[in-house]
Amino acid sequence: MTRRPTRRSCYLKSFVPIVFLVACTAPGSSSFSGGNDMSARQQQIVHGRQLVLDHGCADCHATGVPSPLDPGFLAGTAMDTGQFQIGPFKTRARNLTPDNATGLGRFSERQIFNALRYGLRPGETPDVEITSSTPGQGNFPTRPRYLAPPMPWIAFRHMSDEQLWAITAYLKNGLKPVNHRVADSDGPPDFWASTYTVKNFGPYPAPPFPATAEKGGQ
Repeated sequence: MTRRPTRRSCYLKSFVPIVFLVACTAPGSSSFSGGNDMSARQQQIVHGRQLVLDHGCADCHATGVPSPLDPGFLAGTAMDTGQFQIGPFKTRARNLTPDNATGLGRFSERQIFNALRYGLRPGETPDVEITSSTPGQGNFPTRPRYLAPPMPWIAFRHMSDEQLWAITAYLKNGLKPVNHRVADSDGPPDFWASTYTVKNFGPYPAPPFPATAEKGGQ
């Protein structure tokens, strides 16, 4: 699991090469074990909530205090909070609540899952299962449009299907929609495609253990 980032760490990540079961096959299923008084779907949503909190999503995607008690929780950046300068481009943390006009409400859980696994912008990526990270193969777009740095999807992509589906379930079904429009991020004409390469960020899935930098202990 990645450690919870702070606003400062989000900023720093944007300069690293510019810089949500088990056997899951559908977003409605989950193997997360919660309280017996909750349905499987409720358990999945609560699991996703914990992952969102653990991974500090509201450190950038919030208009106020990064807490579910705050009405601006995950509603996107406010003013200069959650804005990052990447070379000549300014990027902004988006509204993650299920508002249809300004948030994630118009996207499917599959599209949100694909954003977390592959870094693909949900508004420009069809609602399809993707089975490859190579452009033009396995429903991966020939000309992908990626999420802007410093969104840490390159770390999130290594989370399990169970975890990523839980996060999407929470974002779509566990939050109240907040109508808060965030200005589009700036970006290069290739939508960061020349940045998000195996050379810069390594492959997905990760290589087997032990890899070059690891010790193969018993």
